[in-house]
Amino acid sequence: MELGPYLLLATLEGAVTAAVLALTAVGLSLVFGVMRVVNIAHGEFFMLGAVVAWYVAQTLGGHASVGFGAALIIAPLLVGVIAVAVDMTILKRIDYDPERTIVATIGVLYIIQQLTLMGYGPEARPVAPPFNTRLAIPWWEFKDGSLQMYWPWGLSTTSYKLAVICAAPVVLLGVWLLMARTKIGLLMRATQQDRDMALAFGIPVERVYALVFGIGAALAALAAVLIVPIQQAHYLMGADPLLLSFIVVIIGGLGSLPGTVVAAILIGLSDGIISVFFSPTLAKILATLLVGLVLVYRPNGLFGARST
Repeated sequence: MELGPYLLLATLEGAVTAAVLALTAVGLSLVFGVMRVVNIAHGEFFMLGAVVAWYVAQTLGGHASVGFGAALIIAPLLVGVIAVAVDMTILKRIDYDPERTIVATIGVLYIIQQLTLMGYGPEARPVAPPFNTRLAIPWWEFKDGSLQMYWPWGLSTTSYKLAVICAAPVVLLGVWLLMARTKIGLLMRATQQDRDMALAFGIPVERVYALVFGIGAALAALAAVLIVPIQQAHYLMGADPLLLSFIVVIIGGLGSLPGTVVAAILIGLSDGIISVFFSPTLAKILATLLVGLVLVYRPNGLFGARST
């Protein structure tokens, strides 16, 4: 196979990574943008989504589409409720202080991780996709003076991976509509702009914070449900999504949702391509190096508002 088909295959794998990463990172960016706190436990909410998806699929049984469809609804809602409980019982009591919030969410990270290990176990367990048809991908090249199509051996993907790539923009559009076209979004944006002024106008800021924290965790859980048929549910699977989400949020600009999406596409595609041609470790090293360059030359990120 020539380089071109390999590059196309790597790009498709990167697009899957970018789709899942965009959902996860937008949840983290939303929490920081509105609440001005860093949620170190965000990766564990991702992991919980995958574990809950496995439990739901195993409990319901039957056709894979039944369990997966139920997991798409149950896992984000359950993880969102857990996140709201964390916000109301822990973060609210420390008054959302940025430094203490980091310490508190580190504690939440280890609590969730160890409870999952105790109840779920150390094994990595798969969730069957609702559909998984293997799709051959054509390639074109100039031969004998004309453009001809052929089917390279091994150049294929699955219908489920394409569905994940298509699902992420739909969910992100829903998040944008929530923020820009609803009363809840208006309250979130008002709280983000000026917390004290929002309180003065009678906006229940603490309830808004709890809702935002829950939505951020639910987005991470939804991303995990989408990726777990491709990967496997494991109690340590939250580390990489957390690292990549922080990289994306820093590059895109803290609290900037458009910047987060653009950075997720950039990092996801590069991660997929570099992982296929070289190694996943090199992809992480280069992404971390890019963060360093962004912090040096654009401390507010590519799309972050400049400080005055």
